[in-house]
Amino acid sequence: MPYYLYITTNPARTVLYTGITNNLQNRLNEHFEKRGDERSFAGRYYCYNLIYYEPYRSALEAIKRVKQIKKWSRNKKEALINRVNPEWRFLNNTEDFRVGRY
Repeated sequence: MPYYLYITTNPARTVLYTGITNNLQNRLNEHFEKRGDERSFAGRYYCYNLIYYEPYRSALEAIKRVKQIKKWSRNKKEALINRVNPEWRFLNNTEDFRVGRY
C-alpha cells in the first residue's frame, strides 16, 4: 500500500498544510468536509486543495519526509511545489492526479 506526503493550500493559496496518508483521495475529502472547523489547522484555514504530493512505499519513509518538510521555510516549500506545479493548480480532480502524473 503506498503512502503519500502531501501539501494542500487554501483557495487563496496563502496557507500551506503538509500531511501524510495512505489514501490520498479520502484524506482530501476529509479536509474538504472539515473546512471551517476551528479544531484542526487544515479546517481552520480551508486547506483542502492539493498542490503537491510524493508517493512512498512505507509509512516510515513518508513520515521522515513530512518531518523534514515541516521544518522548512515557506520559501523552500514554495520552491519544491514550483518544480512540479509552478502554476499551483489544484490537483484534486484533475486527470494528472487520477493517473498519478504528479
